[in-house]
Amino acid sequence: MATPEQSSFRKLLPRIILLVVLAVGAWFGFSAYQHAQAFEETDNAQIETYMVPVLPRISGYVKSVSVNDYDKVEKGRLLVEIDDAEYQLQLAEMEATYRQMETDVENARASLRNAELTIKAQEANLKATAIRRDKAKQDADRDARLLADKAITRKQADDSRNGLDVLVQQYDAGQADIVASRSRLDILRTGIAKAQASLQVQKAKIDEQKLKLTYSKVFATSSGRIGRKNVESGQYVQAGQTLMTVVQDSTMWVVANFKETQVENLRIGADATITADAFPNEKMKGKIVSFSEATGAKFSLLPPDNASGNFVKVTQKIPVKIEIENLPKYRGLLRAGMNVEVSVKIK
Repeated sequence: MATPEQSSFRKLLPRIILLVVLAVGAWFGFSAYQHAQAFEETDNAQIETYMVPVLPRISGYVKSVSVNDYDKVEKGRLLVEIDDAEYQLQLAEMEATYRQMETDVENARASLRNAELTIKAQEANLKATAIRRDKAKQDADRDARLLADKAITRKQADDSRNGLDVLVQQYDAGQADIVASRSRLDILRTGIAKAQASLQVQKAKIDEQKLKLTYSKVFATSSGRIGRKNVESGQYVQAGQTLMTVVQDSTMWVVANFKETQVENLRIGADATITADAFPNEKMKGKIVSFSEATGAKFSLLPPDNASGNFVKVTQKIPVKIEIENLPKYRGLLRAGMNVEVSVKIK
């Protein structure tokens, strides 16, 4: 039979247990309240990094691919080589055309020099013709006076006048020839100027083609790891087509999407604790570095239009960028797109 003391204890035991449960619940509730007052938290957060697409600058058939999915690559490593045989043939054709154009320009310059010499000879002949013409005019004037004095016959006077007329015609013809030669000279000079301009254009095309040949080898523009590879040897690729992606691992950060009701207490420089779902026992430290100027919904493919239809108020999310401290320590663990939980100290 139980003693009076045992009976009393049994009666009090449920009350004691209830008080203990209430005390523990109150302690947890108070702790949760204090934590909520001191921290803002979200599990809508991911690891972000720069993802650099690898794009060819020329089209062609892929000759070789020197990397596989998820390979580690350094900046400057050869990733893809495009067959350049067609571009080499085009370059050879352009260079042959350039050499022919150079020959044509030299021939035109030689013709120009000959034309200049011809004009000099024509001018010399014209000068000599002018001297003979002036002498013939003096003779014709003299014979006209002698004929008037009947010192010579009319035939002699006519012969002098006819000789003068012939020299005048020769002088006029010489002048016309010089004008025509100078016109041809201007045409030659214009043609040479155009040919030289065309030569420069062809030289620019050759330089461009040589530049295209350098594009036949596609190199990594940054260090990181190869993401999804979308190219194989023998495949035809277009300029600007994404062949693969290099995921940088030297720079990573967290983008946490806080409710708009939470950002009031967040400040740039505030300390943050980051916990990745992949390794929950590892607590990473970070700091807020910037806030987005727009809600996440504004970056969606079809932003909501609240001006039409029935409006339903939805709490918006503000993307917040958080810098991870001591990043090299976690570089082998973190991957872009990982889910993380973020807790920011506000007090």
